[in-house]
Amino acid sequence: MIKEADLSTEDVAQIKEYGLEVETVKKQLETFKEGIPKVELVSAANIGCGIQAFSEEEVELFSRKYEDSKLEIIKFIPASGAASRMFKALHQFLADYSPEDKSLSDFLVEEKSELLDCFFAEYKNFAFYDEVMQEIKDSVENYEALSEDEKHYAFVETLLKEEGLNYANLPKGLVPFHKYDSYYATAFEEHLVEAAKYASRNEKAKLHFTVTEDHLKKFKETFAAIQDRVEKETGVSFEVDYSFQKKTTDTIAVDFDNQPFRDDEGKILFRPGGHGALIENLNDIDADLIFIKNIDNVIKQEHLETISKYKKALAGELINVQEKIFEILNRIDKDGFNKHILAAANSLLEEKLSVKTTLENEEDVRNLLNRPIRICGMVENQGAPGGGPFWVKDGEGNTSLQIVEGAQMDTDNAEQYEIAQNASHFNPVDLVCSVRNYKGEKFNLTEYVNPKKGFITKKSKFGRNVKALELPGLWNGAMAYWNTIFVEVPVITFNPVKNVCDLLNENHQV
Repeated sequence: MIKEADLSTEDVAQIKEYGLEVETVKKQLETFKEGIPKVELVSAANIGCGIQAFSEEEVELFSRKYEDSKLEIIKFIPASGAASRMFKALHQFLADYSPEDKSLSDFLVEEKSELLDCFFAEYKNFAFYDEVMQEIKDSVENYEALSEDEKHYAFVETLLKEEGLNYANLPKGLVPFHKYDSYYATAFEEHLVEAAKYASRNEKAKLHFTVTEDHLKKFKETFAAIQDRVEKETGVSFEVDYSFQKKTTDTIAVDFDNQPFRDDEGKILFRPGGHGALIENLNDIDADLIFIKNIDNVIKQEHLETISKYKKALAGELINVQEKIFEILNRIDKDGFNKHILAAANSLLEEKLSVKTTLENEEDVRNLLNRPIRICGMVENQGAPGGGPFWVKDGEGNTSLQIVEGAQMDTDNAEQYEIAQNASHFNPVDLVCSVRNYKGEKFNLTEYVNPKKGFITKKSKFGRNVKALELPGLWNGAMAYWNTIFVEVPVITFNPVKNVCDLLNENHQV
C-alpha cells in the first residue's frame, strides 16, 4: 500500500482543492506501482460463437420493431478530440521543408511518406480546398507569382497556422469532411443528418456531444450557422446538448519511478482520464435508448440508408432482448420465483446474451439480468488498429464477452498473441445502450465499471517522461459488467478519419 509519506500536507491540500478524493489518488499511485494485469483472452468471438449475423429478414423485422417503439432516443457522440493528430504529418512538413532550399518532388522522394505523396497528389479533392484557396487569395500577397512549390507550402501553412484557418487547433468534429454541390459538411453536421435518419422521434432528434470547454463556443456557432438549412433538408428539428469531461475524473501522473510527477513549482500534475471518464457523462443522460458513435466515423449521405437500416436493426434486437428480460423479472415480482422462470432465464442468457454460466436461484437471476444492456455492431477485421470482440476470463474464472484493446493484451505471450491475431472482427464503436431497469428506473452506470481494466501509458511533459493512468475505456472496462450482445454489421458502417488522407477514401468523397 502507498504510505502517507508519499503525499505531503501540501499535496493533500492540492488534491482536495482540485476536487479529487485523497484515497482515490492513493489507489491510483498504488496502481502505478503494481501495474495493471493484462486481460486473459480465452478466444476471439466470431460468427456463431459470440457474434450474431442478422439475415435480411431479421434486419427488416428488428428495424420495424424499433420504429414501432415509443422509447425516448438520444445519440451520444464523444467529440472532444482535436484535429491536430489528423494533420501531424503536415505539421512535420512545415517544420522540415523549405521551398527555397529544395524542390517539393525531391523532398517527397527523400521522405518516402505515403501520406504526403497522397496529400499533394489529391489536395484539390479535400472538402476544405475552396476555403483554403479563398483564405490564400485574401491574405497571401502575390500568390500567383509564387512557384508551384511555394504555393503548395502556402496551402499547408494557410490550412494549419493560427494566422490562417488554424485547422490544427479546431476540434476534429468541425473540420470540413465532405463537399456537396453548394456547401461542405463537417463531421458534426453529418451526425445531425444521420440522427435524422434513425435517432429521431416525431420529427425531433436529440444529440449530446462531449466537447472541451475551449471548443464549446465553436460548436455552438457552427450549429447556429447550419441549423436552418439542415432542419429544412431533413424535415427534423434538432435539440443539441453538450457536456465536458468532468475534472473529478482526472488522474495523477507519475514519473518513471512511480512517484508523483511535479512541475517546476513542485505541484502534482493531473491529466484527463481518457474516454473512459465519459461513463460519468453517459450516466447523466436521461433516455430509454442511447446510440453511441465516434465523432469521426461518418459517411457521405448517399450511403445513409444502409447505415440507418442497421442502426435500427441493432436497436430493435436490443428492445427484443430487453422485453424478454423485463418479462422474467416482472414475473418474479408478480408470481414469485419458480423452476419455469429459472429455465427461461438460463435459456435467454445462453441464446441471446452469451453468458457462460448456469443460474441456480432467484438471486443469480436478478443479479445477471437486471443490468444495463449494450448491443455492439462489429465489422469484419480490416487490419485497422484498435479493439475487438473476445471471450475473456476474469480473476474469478468467469468468462464473458468483452471489447478488448490491443494495449490490454499480453502479446508477449505466444498463445495470447495467436488468439489476438485470429480475431475475425473489429470494434467500430457502434453501440446502442439501454440504461433503465424493468421498473423504468435509471441504472447507476458507475456501478458496472471494472476499475482494474484501465491503461498505463507513457507520455512527455515539460520535456520529461511521464506515466499517465487512463480510466477503463468507455466501451471496455467502463461497461465490463453490462449485458452484452455483439452483431455483425457491414464494413461500410466504419469510416474513421485518423489522418487527413482518410478523407480521400471513397466513402468520404462526394
